[in-house]
Amino acid sequence: MIIGIGVDVVLVTRFKQQLAKAPALRDRLFTPAERELNTRSLAARFAAKEAVAKALGAPAGMNWQHCQIDIDAAGAPHVVAIGTVADVADAKGVKKWHLSLSHDGDVATAMVVAEG
Repeated sequence: MIIGIGVDVVLVTRFKQQLAKAPALRDRLFTPAERELNTRSLAARFAAKEAVAKALGAPAGMNWQHCQIDIDAAGAPHVVAIGTVADVADAKGVKKWHLSLSHDGDVATAMVVAEG
């Protein structure tokens, strides 16, 4: 059963400008492992985190670092939810996440399905 879906699009150049304007944003939005990635990858991960939030109904109090976007051995992205994100997901009955990331030019896109 589908619990929720979410999609988000991020303009990479605009995201890069925001990170330059507010350097603390990188620490607030991303886990230590994610922070080392290039801007294009960060933009896609931010889109994925936004899509996760939308799939969960945009709950208040979500900690961005409680949602990490990892890549498995085959190169496929997946959601790792802990803390506040895992709490909401568990309360809604989410058992599995489906994630797709895409880049085209200056656009990073993420699509998330939360499955129960």
